Amino acid sequence: MTSADRSDQEGVSGVIEPPGGEVGDPGLGAGLRVLTVLSTPLNFLVLRALGERPMRLAELRRATGLPAQTTLRGHLASLIEIGALSKRPTSQMPYAVENELTEMGHEMLVVADRLEAWLGAAPEAPSSLADGSARGIVKAFVDGWGSTMLRGLGGSPMSLTELDRGIAELSYPALERRLSSMRMAGLVEACERPGASTPYTVTEWARRGVGPLVASGRCERLYMRDRGAPITREDIEAAFMLSLPLVGLPDATSGSCQLEVEADPADARGQVGVRVTVERGRVASCDTDPGPTGDDFASGPAENWLDAVNGGRAEALSFGAGKMAVGLVLALHTALAAV
Repeated sequence: MTSADRSDQEGVSGVIEPPGGEVGDPGLGAGLRVLTVLSTPLNFLVLRALGERPMRLAELRRATGLPAQTTLRGHLASLIEIGALSKRPTSQMPYAVENELTEMGHEMLVVADRLEAWLGAAPEAPSSLADGSARGIVKAFVDGWGSTMLRGLGGSPMSLTELDRGIAELSYPALERRLSSMRMAGLVEACERPGASTPYTVTEWARRGVGPLVASGRCERLYMRDRGAPITREDIEAAFMLSLPLVGLPDATSGSCQLEVEADPADARGQVGVRVTVERGRVASCDTDPGPTGDDFASGPAENWLDAVNGGRAEALSFGAGKMAVGLVLALHTALAAV
């Protein structure tokens, strides 16, 4: 038996390999854990290789650029732990095992395609998950989303001082570091405004980052429901505020409608949503305090919204008598799919 054959027997002797690699902080918000997993190059390379066919350890090492065997085993153990991979016996030799993608692993490849397309359109320079150039960008996006900085800057330009007043959970230096990383990644940019403080706003490219995040959130909701983070009111409002300005409707379209997400039963604050005002086909405002529901609305649980926005399945939602909400949902899918 060759050393390569022996290496393919790991996991069948009862010895449990210690976890390795990075699978993301379990405390990350909804959708952010899968993005963090994919931003580690070896995780991405493993998933992409196994997307072709199941492989033994030696084959997988060759397909992923010959990483150290212990390093690869650690990453495999971590991906198995979150449910993306599984091991199965082979018929080729006794005791040998193959690594293969689970349904979740295949879904993560779909997320990876969306993330790669978005990274390839980065304003500074195209980036890729495969070579590690995207890792800092994904981290900047994850930190900006998790800290609610992107939510704040998506509503209107704000200075660092204004962000500090609005986000009590982080210190001024921590906010400054995150803002610097987001600016270097191309997620935010300075804009002109009279006064001593420099205001910042999110770039259009950062707004399009909601697309991969929605795909990642759907993946977590499908396969990590018991372990993934819940979708919060802040997540929902941020997703609408950042993505809706990307939407384009026919020029003759003007008026308002409500987009509502059915609240988690544990959320005593009730329905979550926004009132959207459209003028001449463009979104003019997005109010997070929408008031009573009118005749023109789209409503449904978070899972249905993820299906509608990610996959264009508007029929997953309930609509009122008006037509604007239907058009907005379909246009939102189109805008986020076109990175």
